[in-house]
Amino acid sequence: MADTERRRGGCHCGAVRYTVEIDRRVPVVSCNCSMCGRSGTLLSFVPASRFSLERGEGATTDYLFNRHHIHHLFCRTCGIKSFARGAGQDGQEMVAINVRCLDGFEPDQFQVKHFDGRSR
Repeated sequence: MADTERRRGGCHCGAVRYTVEIDRRVPVVSCNCSMCGRSGTLLSFVPASRFSLERGEGATTDYLFNRHHIHHLFCRTCGIKSFARGAGQDGQEMVAINVRCLDGFEPDQFQVKHFDGRSR
């Protein structure tokens, strides 16, 4: 796919690093839930098979809230949540990538879709 690209990303201090294959045709999600709204994340949901954690398996701490479906993984050193793990509605493993944590991130590279997580 011409719009699919491999990108590297991670946390601020570098303890967590990963590679992900992102489909640029799919808009990223700007959610207004209590967590995303406060942290300003822009999320791209990808199948787990398109994500590779290169460094940081033991460098994260897990946080579950609301329905306890998504494992929000924060770097223990710098506190940045560069990705989260969970399952899609079809039960397939997925990873939520905070595209703001991709190397060379520029906001205008992505289409944004707004999601009302506050009301769910």
